[in-house]
This record gives sequence, structure tokens and C-alpha cells, in this order.
Amino acid sequence: MRLSSAIGMSLLLLPVLALAPLITARSESAAVRIDPPALDEPASEGLETAVLAGGCFWGVQAVYQHTKGVRNAVSGYAGGDAKDANYQAVSYGRTGHAEAVRVTFDPRETSYGKILHIFFSVAHDPTQLNRQGPDFGTQYRSEIFAQSEAQRRVAKAYIAQLDTTRVFGKPIVTKTDTDKAAFYPAEDYHQDFAVKNPMHPYIVIHDQPKVEQLKALFADVYSATPMTVATAKTAGR
Repeated sequence: MRLSSAIGMSLLLLPVLALAPLITARSESAAVRIDPPALDEPASEGLETAVLAGGCFWGVQAVYQHTKGVRNAVSGYAGGDAKDANYQAVSYGRTGHAEAVRVTFDPRETSYGKILHIFFSVAHDPTQLNRQGPDFGTQYRSEIFAQSEAQRRVAKAYIAQLDTTRVFGKPIVTKTDTDKAAFYPAEDYHQDFAVKNPMHPYIVIHDQPKVEQLKALFADVYSATPMTVATAKTAGR
């Protein structure tokens, strides 16, 4: 979301903090349980990356920071040019960039299919076109920037699988056809935002429920201790 909006929301919604437990509970009860992908990549040696766009990157990053097997999750921009890869430009929605998260994971611990399973069921709503929750614009679109043809096949097959079952009640609008796009890390003040600002109204209302849903629906891969960008840097990842 735009920082100006965040500041305004901080001032206007402070009373909402008292309702946070109710908001979280309501969000959890509305979570959609979906089947895992029937097609997945085989486990391989070495780390792998996935680049996913699903609305404001604060929440998507937070979800994967709490996922076991993830070695790093970085907020950033994908889909546009290097010259426009900054928050001020992207916020206008005319750069081609989407707010995205680069997830580095160990496929021996968690698969690409599991990353997508979490993406579609917890990290965002894949039926919202060019928006997520209160945020509007193409920079908040749902898109998978496949890093290989194998990833593209798995992603497209999974979307077809979910659309066939009509589990969401509406068509999935997630884009998968974009060629491998360069990823540009966002500014430092965006990294680990949910971890550093757990009482920020936007985080309380929109992002903490996602982490709670991860804990409830994916207890086998949930990690109570987040793998932050700062921690990953210390570990050399």
C-alpha cells in the first residue's frame, strides 16, 4: 500500500486495534481449504527461487517468512524496467511492475507446489483483478513470474485444477504467461515490515490474519520464528 495511505490509516484506525482479535478470528473462519497441486516439481539439490505477486508485499513476505524450508523472502518489484523499480514510481500503477516477493527455498524441505499451495490459499485472493483488499491498481495484481518452464507448467496446471473444482466460486485471474522477469528488491524500509511493525493497523487487519491462517492450515510447515531478510543476510543467503 502507499505510505501516505498507511499513515492516514494509522491515524484513522487506531480504535480498530481493540477489535483485532475479532477481525483475525473472522478472517480465519473465512479461510478456504484447497487441495495441493496434483503436479509438482521433483525435489532437487540446491536452493530454488519463486517470484510471486499477490497484492501488498508486506503480507506476502510475512507469510513466507513463517514457512519452514524458506531461506529468504524479499519484498520487491517485478514486471517492469529497472529505471522504475522504486516505490514512488510503482505506486502510480503505470510502470508495469507488480509488488512481488522473491522466495528462496530448499526444495528438499518444501516444494514449489507447496509454495503455490500457500500462495493460493493463504497469501492472497487469486480471484481479485488488479487489487487486493483495500489496495487497487495493476501493481497489486496476482501474478506468478515463473523462473523456469517447469515452474510455469506446475503453476498453470494448478490454476486449471483449482478452476475445475470451482473452490473459490469465481475464476482465478492470476497471470502466469509473463516471461521470466527481473526482480528488483524494494527499499530497506519495506523489508521485514510486518515483523518490525506488528501493531501497525494495516498489518493487524490485513496481514496478521494471513500468518494465523498459515499456522492453522499449514501447521506442518509453519515456523513461529520468522526468517527475516536481516537474518538471511547474516546467514549469507
